[in-house]
Amino acid sequence: MARVIDIASEHAFDSRDTEKSEFAEELLDGFTRPRKMIKSKYFYDEQGSELFNQITRHPDYYLTRCEIEILSTYKKQMAELFDSSPFNLVELGPGEGIKAEILTDEFLKAKLNFTYIPVDISMPYLKSIVRESNLRTRGLELMPIHADFFRGLEWLRSHSSRRSLVLFLGSSIGNFDPAETLEFLRHLSASLKRDDYVLLGFDLRKDIDILMRAYNDSDGITRDFNLNLLRRINHELGADFDLGKFRHYATYNVYSGAMESYLVSLEEQTVSIEATGHSFVFDAIEPIHVEYSHKYLLSQVNELAQQSGFEVVRNFMDSRKFFVDALWRMKT
Repeated sequence: MARVIDIASEHAFDSRDTEKSEFAEELLDGFTRPRKMIKSKYFYDEQGSELFNQITRHPDYYLTRCEIEILSTYKKQMAELFDSSPFNLVELGPGEGIKAEILTDEFLKAKLNFTYIPVDISMPYLKSIVRESNLRTRGLELMPIHADFFRGLEWLRSHSSRRSLVLFLGSSIGNFDPAETLEFLRHLSASLKRDDYVLLGFDLRKDIDILMRAYNDSDGITRDFNLNLLRRINHELGADFDLGKFRHYATYNVYSGAMESYLVSLEEQTVSIEATGHSFVFDAIEPIHVEYSHKYLLSQVNELAQQSGFEVVRNFMDSRKFFVDALWRMKT
């Protein structure tokens, strides 16, 4: 059985007390701004992760199906990137590991010499990947790393001289604002070696009605996913949010090219959050911003590569051109 490289537990940020303190501090910062906000990274407690997995399987949510189509269609071309030399297939934030499985199966079929290295701060996800791998995949060399993305890449760079193909799939890159996106990509390029590849998922701009359905699904799973954020704050930080007094609201900003998600207060109310030592007043119809989901033009994707130290190798798109997995290489 594969052993998880547990870097996170060696650092203070992984302790429960420190994690709770950071959550409270960031919430206090977000709620004392002129426009209240909560960072989207806090969606993903156990319940939030399960709800998100349900969203990805919903007929209204096209993104996962598009990316699975891309990987299934172009997996052979991706396998041809590598010769007999050993390499690492690194996945940042693998979730259930379903997408990478398409590539690992193809790479094993092609008899490539590689190690699959999922990197995630969620130990339950990593343990699930190990468990599923033991059940279904023979011959896969697996080395999970429990860490945040850049600590994981830093550890790998100091412990392996192999080339890497780094996956950052899904549309998580779209959750950053433009400045954060460039900062993330430059940090990523600084963490890699010459001739390393990255495969990054970008959701492309498309008909607004399709976007609206994806973020307001007909079964209300996205609504429950967003409201679960308040439930988590109640549970972990001692707040007294009444979930019935807030509603999920998602809209498309035609200027920024982003879906924007909010939790909107339905009445004037005051909410206490014990861990922050503060109470917060909400006006009727006052929003809490919880997520950006930026949608890109292909020209913007190519420009990001140039700005962050990569060169574009190929853009893999689904048949409807809804989504792109962009293959970039470190500039030599």
